[in-house]
Amino acid sequence: MQESSLQHTLLQLYPMLRELPAAQLHDLLAAGAMHLPAGAIVFDENQACMGFPLILSGSVRVIKAAPNGRELQLYRVGPGESCILSSSCLLGQASYHARGLVEQEVDMLVLPAGVFRSWLAEHESFRDYIFNLFSERLTDLMQLVSAVAFQKLDQRLAALLASKPSPLHSTHQALADELGSVREIVTRLLRNFAE
Repeated sequence: MQESSLQHTLLQLYPMLRELPAAQLHDLLAAGAMHLPAGAIVFDENQACMGFPLILSGSVRVIKAAPNGRELQLYRVGPGESCILSSSCLLGQASYHARGLVEQEVDMLVLPAGVFRSWLAEHESFRDYIFNLFSERLTDLMQLVSAVAFQKLDQRLAALLASKPSPLHSTHQALADELGSVREIVTRLLRNFAE
């Protein structure tokens, strides 16, 4: 992607970056977009955070995996969105506590850790964006915790199915992963729904 096209896309998706000095924006764009295929691991548990991803296209699933292989999807990150876990790790200078997997092939820019901290201190619009992101994602995570703790799995599955486009193209395993369950239970519930 040419730098002018890349800049246009970046500023459309992340308008708070319009207030950056031209030199800082140029430095970010000069590195170019990183392309990751579907299935690639963006980051993994206990890995140090090297930068702040700015997703231009595609999507990343952020999941917490158990040693037995079960997964719970925490959230998705798409174009114009950002990863709260990455910002949290950068702010706290900590390692990741979850895994980021490319769901649909991704093009992204990565803001290096030092630049992230510098922009956070220097640019009010960037700082506001990061703290609004925390607020939104924290609300989403609280809803997830509430659903897992207080809703029956059949209710959560029904809500998930209702939120998907029709016709739905997914596997029982993918639905189970999204719900933090196992395929066999999702299959049984889907049979019950069909009856």
